[in-house]
Amino acid sequence: QVQLVESGGSSVQAGGSLRLSCAASSYSFSNYCMGWFRQAPGKEREGVAVISSGGSTSYADSVKGRFTITEDSSKNTLYLQMNSLKPEDTAMYYCAAVKGIVDWATCHQREPRRFDYWGQGTQVTVSS
Repeated sequence: QVQLVESGGSSVQAGGSLRLSCAASSYSFSNYCMGWFRQAPGKEREGVAVISSGGSTSYADSVKGRFTITEDSSKNTLYLQMNSLKPEDTAMYYCAAVKGIVDWATCHQREPRRFDYWGQGTQVTVSS
């Protein structure tokens, strides 16, 4: 049974940095599509960044140049480095993964409905 557990969320001031981690158990990193999503109160869940087999990454326009998604398959862990944080980055952040093999385009559309496994989320709050 795949389990995803996020950590690293916190309250920071604008301009600060955080690194989120997602420990994945029973998930294969041989052919994968994993990502970070976020949901603010009253808003839909949105795809922030995804990474697929071979290390290919894509990002939402709102975080390009500020956030970096990486993975360490030796530790079965996904990361999201967030720099230059803004108040509008405040949200619950979720780690997610696709079951089985998915093509590059489908993975990098960053649509929540394409992802099968989800963590419980970690809260990020950015104050001005």
